[in-house]
Amino acid sequence: MLRTLACVGLATLFSGVVPAKTASAPPRFATTDVHASPSNPLPNLRGGFYAGGSYELRQATMVDLVRLAWGVDADKVVGGPDWVTKDHFDVIGTAPPDTSQEALKSMLQELLKDRFKLVVHNDRKDYPAWAITVPKKPLMKPSEGKDAAGCKPVSSPDTEGGGRMMRGNADGSVTTINFGPGMTVQYACRNVTMAALADMLRDLGAPAYLAGNPVLDRSSLAGAWDFDLKFTFRPGGLRGGAAGETISLFEAFEKQLGLKLEQTKIPMPVIAIDSVNQKPTGNLPGVSENTPPAPTEFDVADIKPSDPKANGMMGSMMQGDRVNLRNMTVKDLITEAWDLNDNDVTGGPKSMDTARWDIVAKAPTPRLVEGTKPIGMQADYGAMMIMLQSLLKDRFKLQLHNEDRQVSGYALVALKPKLKKAADPAARPNCTEGPGPDGKDPRIANPDASRLVTCLNSTLAEFGAYLKQTAGGYLGNYPAPVDATGIEGRYDITVTFSVAGMVNGGGRGGGAAGPVGGDAAAEPSMAISLFDALDKQLGLKLESRKVTAPVLVIDHVEDAPTEN
Repeated sequence: MLRTLACVGLATLFSGVVPAKTASAPPRFATTDVHASPSNPLPNLRGGFYAGGSYELRQATMVDLVRLAWGVDADKVVGGPDWVTKDHFDVIGTAPPDTSQEALKSMLQELLKDRFKLVVHNDRKDYPAWAITVPKKPLMKPSEGKDAAGCKPVSSPDTEGGGRMMRGNADGSVTTINFGPGMTVQYACRNVTMAALADMLRDLGAPAYLAGNPVLDRSSLAGAWDFDLKFTFRPGGLRGGAAGETISLFEAFEKQLGLKLEQTKIPMPVIAIDSVNQKPTGNLPGVSENTPPAPTEFDVADIKPSDPKANGMMGSMMQGDRVNLRNMTVKDLITEAWDLNDNDVTGGPKSMDTARWDIVAKAPTPRLVEGTKPIGMQADYGAMMIMLQSLLKDRFKLQLHNEDRQVSGYALVALKPKLKKAADPAARPNCTEGPGPDGKDPRIANPDASRLVTCLNSTLAEFGAYLKQTAGGYLGNYPAPVDATGIEGRYDITVTFSVAGMVNGGGRGGGAAGPVGGDAAAEPSMAISLFDALDKQLGLKLESRKVTAPVLVIDHVEDAPTEN
């Protein structure tokens, strides 16, 4: 299935917290249009542009709106009911063209207070972090201050299957380093304070070790230092390279610098939601009429038979405002338009799987509030899918319906459950990739188990649904696992496992069967499959069985489209 996701930039909104009240009235949008977002197969936030006197957000959750209005990260928006991460809204406001970003933030805050009756307050919450400490005696040399302050990459040879990192040097030059899963990166650091090292560490090719958490200087070491730092780069948490040649960032800190990276917690400012209405108050008369509904049809579309000599599907579902699909059957087009797998679609004539077609189409130019200028924002992927659905219904006379049927799938069953009751039953349920609030990251001990799923205050059904999103390599075309555990309540769940390729014959390791490919120099694999991880870590099992799931039933489709 072809997928080319559009990356839509969001306006940079400066960080901040709830502003103090002042005597002057806060700025407000001149007009506002707020309503529930139209149905979208992929409801991803888009917008945040400000041009032509109009500010637009589409498919925004309440958490999206709050984080943009107060300039914080999504994980720094806490509290509120479950729907604040699930319901989606379109928000459009008009303002003078010279409105500043800071004023736009204040306007969005006032809009949320007026239309959703949002009440928030400043708070603080502990978050995982790393601390640089000195367990014994530092192995670094005090700097004489002769060199420019900073860490300069030392060139390393290319590594097969790696990537490229570019870093600016203090003298203005740029050094390019090629890296692979097991490559050792090295830096020559001169005239560097411990505070500066803490600030730059996440930029030195070490994010896979730090899980995105901040680094603090708690070394009490004054002055600047000269040292070399050499460690194994781990993009995505994968190991590689010859046995005995890998060294983790943590080992490098202790053995080369005489320092230690320790997990800790630090209080950080958050925006806490006290109360908020799920349904916004109504728009003023005449406002909604100025905002056109999201388009459901292409401006122009051309469908023609594919070249018989063409091999394989080609093209892209989305190139700006265009669709360019080549050599696809009607069934291919249906799975693309409805974001389904082949076995999610049933019925229809044989021609639906044999005849192949090329489609070139253009989406309408986005328009905002009447009287404002288009800002050049391309249609989003979900909107393109809806337009493709309309095209197939129109040109191939496609008729279909959804129906629940018994299909092959997985059920989550209980063996000897090892589940922890939710530590905060009032917290908003959430599943993410990465460590939980305790900051513990088992991938450090076993880099081959590079996937880490954390679900907080989650039911087993919610956990199964998230596994479908994050572990598709194991679950394939099957629907999300159904909950057959019989276990009620909410739990904090963490499970770590390897990417499917490492276990199923891809990558470097072959799990219990040993390394794949006959590379005698490869390290023994510590890969663990999702199935084994659920069993050993949670006492659960993914059992293959027939499950009830929705399928798309084709009632009618023509062998060929109507004329262009």
